[in-house]
Amino acid sequence: MRNLREAIRQKRPDLWKNKSWLLHQDNAPAHTSLLVREYLSKNKTVMVPQPPYSPDLAPCDFFLFPKLKRPMKGRRYATIEEIETASKEELKKITKNDF
Repeated sequence: MRNLREAIRQKRPDLWKNKSWLLHQDNAPAHTSLLVREYLSKNKTVMVPQPPYSPDLAPCDFFLFPKLKRPMKGRRYATIEEIETASKEELKKITKNDF
């Protein structure tokens, strides 16, 4: 967190000076631990809350990944390259109308 705060101070001094920046992070246990919450509170860091597993905020988890995984399920791949090729082929099959 110290590195993040320092990066904001250096790269966006306007936001730092006005204290007009917000922290948006997911609900991973490492981000919600008591130690992190106390640090953020002590440093008066405003956080934007994120609902867990929100389809609006994580569309890939609810739309894209299932569409990729379904046709690949049950197949064996000998190399990472085969997985990449199969994934790219499935991506190409998704049309604009699917969205």
